[in-house]
Amino acid sequence: MEKGKIVALEDRIPKLKEQRRRKANKRLVLLLILFFTMIVVIAYSQSPLSHVKTITINGNGVYSAEEIIKQSGLSNNTNIWKINKEETVSKLQRLSEIKEAEIEIHWPNTVIIQVKEHKRIAYLKQANNFFPVVENGEILKSRAAKKIPVNSPILFEFKKGAALNQLVKELEKLPSEISNSISEIHFTPKKTDPYHISLFMNDGFEVSATLRSFSEKMVHYPSIISQLDPNKKGIIDLEVGTFFKAFEPEVEEKEVE
Repeated sequence: MEKGKIVALEDRIPKLKEQRRRKANKRLVLLLILFFTMIVVIAYSQSPLSHVKTITINGNGVYSAEEIIKQSGLSNNTNIWKINKEETVSKLQRLSEIKEAEIEIHWPNTVIIQVKEHKRIAYLKQANNFFPVVENGEILKSRAAKKIPVNSPILFEFKKGAALNQLVKELEKLPSEISNSISEIHFTPKKTDPYHISLFMNDGFEVSATLRSFSEKMVHYPSIISQLDPNKKGIIDLEVGTFFKAFEPEVEEKEVE
């Protein structure tokens, strides 16, 4: 029996050696694959094949794709492995009308830049220029327009600060059909009301109001003018109550409900 066992063990030795050889070969093949993969990756990352080939811009309206790409600092010479997303977004947000930006990398060599621009709320008239005013209260001096923009209130005597910020917030609360019906907004502060404004409407009426309750009361403008004679223009006072006074001096004030 002992002799049989010894013979059986000797028979197994070649099989064990073969199994070990196969395992060693598999390890060698895996190491070789890993080695050559690393060589290929390193060669790719250092070659022009790893450079950005396509840059796609989405969401832009004010800025051209070329302007955004230039501001981002990316080009066809940029190594896609070395793109710093946070740094690129920071560069884009330095543009006055860029509210948000997002960078997506699609391998092997495509970059997608998604931007969201600040909404233009009105235009500030200064000298012969119309400067856009955006939702964060900034006046875009670098984006002056020579022509009067369509469907945007024109602002007079405003400057960057609390009153302009409040006006922007109030205008954003209004339905577009009301804000689009405003032709001009003049900043006309009084001793009793440092936030007083005077509006000139597209339909010929004038509105006297305060920024403190502007959107709350102006939202009722369609209902107010529906109660007035469209042939008799005048001033609609929204400061305290709601009163109408025709431009003709002989017409008395009329309270509008």
